[in-house]
Amino acid sequence: VQLQASGGGLVQAGGSLRLSCAASGRTFGTYGMGWFRQAPGKEREFVAGISQSGRSTAYADSVKGRFTIPRDSAENTKYLVMNSLKPEDTALYYCAARDGNAIYQSPNRWPWWGQGTQVTVSS
Repeated sequence: VQLQASGGGLVQAGGSLRLSCAASGRTFGTYGMGWFRQAPGKEREFVAGISQSGRSTAYADSVKGRFTIPRDSAENTKYLVMNSLKPEDTALYYCAARDGNAIYQSPNRWPWWGQGTQVTVSS
């Protein structure tokens, strides 16, 4: 499975971005997808995830109500819609994939990773 993340950029606080994660090799219909982020000097942290079935989603407390994974995206592309962005959301954002419906917050439970896309939010 190969994942390609895109859509990052520079945005002012309060703005919005939509990140994309395109999969090749297998379609997303056969595995779940997660978004993680890593700021300089910090560990990689869970942001949001959607189960393989698409019925379940999970979000970190820090992004609840602001970030959304749409459930109706195409099979081989998933998105992370980010609204009301804050400077503390600045990080390198990664998409990841795994088999099964569990959504784990630990990066170690996700075997496939994209290369990351930079999100910078200015104050």
